[in-house]
Amino acid sequence: MTASSLTADLTLLAPELILAIGAMALLMAGVFFKDEARAARFIGPAGVVLLVIGLAAASYLVPAGVATAFGGAFVFDPLALFSKVAIFGAAALAILLAMPYLRDERLARFEYAILVVLAAVGMGMMVSANDLIAMYMGVELQSLALYVLAAFNRDSLRASEAGLKYFVLGALSSGMLLYGASLVYGFTGATGFAEIAIAAQEPSVGLIFGLVFVICGLAFKVSAAPFHMWTPDVYEGSPTPVTAFFATAPKMAAMVLLARVLLEPFGAASDQWVQVISIIAVLSMAVGAFGALTQQNIKRLMAYSSIGNMGYALVAISAASETGLWALLAFLVLYMISVIGAFGVILAMRTAEGMVEQVDDLAGLAQSRPGLAWAMTGVMFSIGGLPFMVGFFGKLFVFYAALQAGLLWLVIIAALMSVVAAAYYLRVVKVIWFGEPTARFVNPAFTTGTIANLAGLASVVLVPVAALVFLWARGSVTGLF
Repeated sequence: MTASSLTADLTLLAPELILAIGAMALLMAGVFFKDEARAARFIGPAGVVLLVIGLAAASYLVPAGVATAFGGAFVFDPLALFSKVAIFGAAALAILLAMPYLRDERLARFEYAILVVLAAVGMGMMVSANDLIAMYMGVELQSLALYVLAAFNRDSLRASEAGLKYFVLGALSSGMLLYGASLVYGFTGATGFAEIAIAAQEPSVGLIFGLVFVICGLAFKVSAAPFHMWTPDVYEGSPTPVTAFFATAPKMAAMVLLARVLLEPFGAASDQWVQVISIIAVLSMAVGAFGALTQQNIKRLMAYSSIGNMGYALVAISAASETGLWALLAFLVLYMISVIGAFGVILAMRTAEGMVEQVDDLAGLAQSRPGLAWAMTGVMFSIGGLPFMVGFFGKLFVFYAALQAGLLWLVIIAALMSVVAAAYYLRVVKVIWFGEPTARFVNPAFTTGTIANLAGLASVVLVPVAALVFLWARGSVTGLF
């Protein structure tokens, strides 16, 4: 490898290198602070700045078009750019939401922001993976940081249980992913996506088995049924800002990676995997819709909502087309906007005694905190896909892609599951506006309230947001596969 080619390769990985080196520098800086709370006050904003720099590097430092690095193991294309901007932005918002919570809950440790940044490095590698080994490296780098984040509150039994469950089940899914990758390599003799694509034009039975295991491993990462069993417990047990992070950026990274794996190396074998993805989509939508109906904890309700919405994202992948890919990107970004707003309101659910997490605790929010009530109403309607919120357009794009692919039966099931799911979103809104106040919330932190209100505004008023996301998503995938 010549010096010029090495420089070109490192340039393509500039966002990840900036984040990785910056995280190590912040770790060293945090060690030298004598006061841990003071270190957290410095490292938190520094982590946000670092993610913004990584976002800018992805947008401006990396050459336009499609380019590969390290022998084709990593690719930087418009799809990777779109995904990294969304992921780094969501990670920065997760740190901003976490800072007041960690301070109030006396969990202010500087490692939090560093772990989020390192997870973002793994996610950036995931969406740029163009090789089975690169794919696995990105998945594991992301997962190891997330395991620690889930158990970040080490004094809480619930958080420790959440971290342990996530780690054990995550190790199982990683084993399935690695076994599937080894089968694919065994039957194709290659790990690069381009070489696998040639062999997949006439797929063998062994290759299909390998693909199924890869799908199962990645389905765990997006909490798709029947690999969703970890999600409700981990969402409930993890600190609330960690749950907010889990519900946004990692979902985007894993779903884009799944789409890239299926459409690039196995695009010619779409007849073999469309049925599998469609079944997983139906199961996810059903589990999400019916599982949330009886939930009283707002974080568990959001967990089942996440499972259901990943089912809609899989409907877009089932289309196995360019239209399905841009519909997937648009849906995920619009979904993340609403979810960030929802968790902003959940983080504002603090009384003089501490955090509360029950749906009934939102009763009377319209009288005590009308701004938060309007924000939560908007994001609930948006996540539920009610016309004409931005979330409605996300589902509309997904349904359009599925209809173009001739999957009318899948669209009908998705529409029916949306009707069922609307029941628990409307229940939250009913409690907010018609319930008798049961808890008196203290004033939320400025950052938390601002993010919640802006996300609520974007979900309800800024319908042009959907048009902008649509144009950017479509331009990111045109002619890609």
